Amino acid sequence: MTKQVVDAVRGALVVRALFAMEITLSPSIASAQAEFVVTPLAEKTVAELPSEPLYWQVENFSTLAEAEAAVGPMSLAVEAEGKVWLFTLGTQGTTTPGGTKVVEIGPVPPITAQEYLLRINSGVAPPGAKTSVHTHPGPESFYVLSGQLSQKTPKGVSTVDAGQTMIGIPDTPMEVSSSGTTDLHELIMFVVDAGKPFSSPATLE
Repeated sequence: MTKQVVDAVRGALVVRALFAMEITLSPSIASAQAEFVVTPLAEKTVAELPSEPLYWQVENFSTLAEAEAAVGPMSLAVEAEGKVWLFTLGTQGTTTPGGTKVVEIGPVPPITAQEYLLRINSGVAPPGAKTSVHTHPGPESFYVLSGQLSQKTPKGVSTVDAGQTMIGIPDTPMEVSSSGTTDLHELIMFVVDAGKPFSSPATLE
């Protein structure tokens, strides 16, 4: 067997080995890239909501103890992403003594229910990851800490970057994705009908 033939055979074996490796690794890599992790941070139920237009007031505190001491009937205190947060559903321009205002999101689309669930989630996702299509029985409000978030609904796609906010409409099918070039980190605020499933499968068609 000549040297040229030996080299050709070796080359073919290397290509086959790399191809086999790609087939073996690709599913796990794709799975890791597609993981959109949503973590519940805090929740509470309330019997009624104020009648005026509502906004999520997002504030930072120095310590969790200070934030918890400032919690009111419509507030939730959490520690996430290396900071302490107080989320308050209230009227426009509301502030909490001792807190540093981060952002105000609203007006939040109104809903009517016998009891309401307020919940704070965090979301972390690598570029390209997306959620399944789903609905919530109430509005959700997004605050992007880093990366880029896109929300796809039957009406189209909306995109926001770090420092920006977005609202999800009640009972509207949506698919949320990490559409930037870096990992998405977000905080998500909900006010939903406590008597219905928190999330339901849906389609965009």
